[in-house]
Amino acid sequence: MSAPTTDRVGGTRHGGIVVRLVEPHEHDEVARLSVAAYAHDYELSDTYRASLADVASRAAEHEVWVAQDVATGALLGTVATPRAGRHISPLGEDGELDFRLLAVDPAARGRGIGTLLTRFVVDLARARGLARAVMNSGPRMTGAHRLYEGLGFVRVPERETRVVDGGTLLAFALEVPPADDRAEGDGRVVDARTDEHARGLP
Repeated sequence: MSAPTTDRVGGTRHGGIVVRLVEPHEHDEVARLSVAAYAHDYELSDTYRASLADVASRAAEHEVWVAQDVATGALLGTVATPRAGRHISPLGEDGELDFRLLAVDPAARGRGIGTLLTRFVVDLARARGLARAVMNSGPRMTGAHRLYEGLGFVRVPERETRVVDGGTLLAFALEVPPADDRAEGDGRVVDARTDEHARGLP
């Protein structure tokens, strides 16, 4: 994969896909996409379904990013990050960028969207001068675990302290070297299509 380039709308462009902040008129579509992505593989409680769908509140407090097909305008995936200097989950610590709610529209799986969004988050952490990217993932989300491990994330069991329906949330972390320390082609992303098995994050 070639490196993404800065896009005029403030996100990044990678091939025919742009990653950018969600627009208010897209909240309902991102809610639909997120619920569809999680419900495709997991049984959702009413509470969790409502949380996934509450994109407006999430975007007001944090940053909600979307991956959009430039040619068709379709929204293919989404991920949420905190605003600079803040955290989006209890997992995040100083020097870290924590992210949540990665979701790929079931119809768009196999196109590398999960990988692209995760790489975007890592690049965002690097741009903010942060040392690592971290996230929680449900114990049953084995496809997502494979995606993250393929990108270099490792389990940090000592930080797995949150218990939800279905078990203890797993914690993953990736050390993010400064831009000057990153070798050309770094990122360990050989084939973006590994996200076809990704299932999203809590």
